[in-house]
Parts: sequence; structure tokens; C-alpha cells
Amino acid sequence: MRVGVVILPQFDAAETTARWKALQDMGFAHGWTYDHLAWRDLADEPWHATMPTLTVAALATSTLRIGTWVTSPNFRHPVTLAKDLMTLDVLSGGRMTAGVGAGGLGWDSRVFGADDLPPRERVDRLAEFVELTELLLRRPVTSFEGAHYRAVDAHLLPGCVQRPRLPIVVAANGPRSMRIAARFGDGWATVGSPADDLDSWWRGIAELADRFAGITAERPGVARYLNLDSAPVFSLRSVDVFDDAVGRAAALGFTDVVVHWPRESKQFVGDPAVLEQVAGRLGPGGTV
Repeated sequence: MRVGVVILPQFDAAETTARWKALQDMGFAHGWTYDHLAWRDLADEPWHATMPTLTVAALATSTLRIGTWVTSPNFRHPVTLAKDLMTLDVLSGGRMTAGVGAGGLGWDSRVFGADDLPPRERVDRLAEFVELTELLLRRPVTSFEGAHYRAVDAHLLPGCVQRPRLPIVVAANGPRSMRIAARFGDGWATVGSPADDLDSWWRGIAELADRFAGITAERPGVARYLNLDSAPVFSLRSVDVFDDAVGRAAALGFTDVVVHWPRESKQFVGDPAVLEQVAGRLGPGGTV
């Protein structure tokens, strides 16, 4: 089981550099940052742009995989997104992963003044978003005509370091979005469904894992990422809590888990010492 960590994009260049370098030095498999313009009750706190933050991360590290957790169509267009992703793959020497999802409701969905799309249209948009982004990352020149997006002779040079393109991990809970992950993705990610207690949350995760296994029965080997911190209990409350979560995730067939760097207040409150204790248990490649 590979372990990754989310560092929220809230820090200046010096602290961002220090934290991402620390993730690499501690031996984690991958590091991520959110792709939001503002987020929940942190909206009035410092919150920097994702791609510049990942540029700092790329230059601060040399072996750690980096990625978006997750980018979405809410305020991204595939042409400009693919250019950013390609550039990050080049700057990192081929260590970039694109986490992609339909996008939630809230700040990012309303920022351009349009009404929220109903669920079916959001998934339709996601399908086209992922399809076009995948094409752009594989081809030097791409044209595309869809219901939501167009591209006319979009150039993407020199292309990704990773061939035929950098990995795409699609966040999905429903059957239709899971099929998008199975068709285009190198990995599937889930946050599960809201639940009041831990056992209920894990039962929901088990149902989602079974559903995805059925969808990908003829395509084995798709990586499976689980955001442990969507559970009612913070994964880094203690090492015992972390160990229990990893054991449950492994039993359900997940290949990767993602946790969050502990914060002092509001979201993901915890002690950074627990992160260090978890790091001390990592094996080669950031595995437990």
C-alpha cells in the first residue's frame, strides 16, 4: 500500500518548499495539493493557485510524485490544463499525476456566476473533459468538437516526459463516472460517501470498491486511491487509527491511500508528530 500526503496550498515559497521536501525526505510515495479557488471554511485564509504551488513542489523535490487532488471542469479548460500538466511533468522530470474529478458544488462551481449543473450534466461534462485532456496529453496537435469543449489545432510540445502521457487518476463514486475512470484513467480515486460513524463510512467504501471491481473486471491493474480523511475520524489522529484505516483499505483492494498534513485548527486537526511516526514505518517506495 502506497501512502501519499496532501499539502494544502496555503504557504509562502519558503514553507511550501520545506514541506514538499520534507515529504520526500520522509519517504512518502506521492504528494498532492487541492485544485480549488477557495475551499470550505478556509475560504478566508491564504489560499494560493495550484499550478504555481506544484511548480515550487516540483523544483523542491527530485523523486517524489506530485499531483492535483483533484482538478475539475468547474474553472478549468482542457487545453490550458493540459499545457500546465505537461509543463509540470517536464519540470518534475516525469513525476506528475493528474487527479481529475467532476468538481463539487460551492465556491468553484459558482465563481463564474453560472448556475450549478444538475448531476447528469456534470458527469457528461466530466466525460468530455477527461477525454479531451487525455487526447491533448498524448498528441502534439489536437482538434476536438464536443458539447462542452472545443479545441482547434491545440499544440502541446514538447509533450509529457512520461509516455504516452502522464498518469490520470479519475475521482468517481457513481457508475457513470466510474466507467469514465475505467475507460480513460490509470487510477480511480474515491472519498466515499458522507457518514455519521466510521463503520458506516467503511461499509460505503466497500460497496464502491465492489462496484468498481465489477466495472473493471476486464481491465485489471487500475490503481485505486482512497482519501482516508473523508472518514468521520481523521486518519492521523494516532498511529493506531492510521494502521486500522490502512488495513481496511488494503482488504478492499486499494493500492494507495491519501492523508493530509495535520493542521492546528478547522480542517484535518492533528499533531504533525503523528505524520512523522507514520513516515518512520514506511518501506521502499513509500509503502506500508
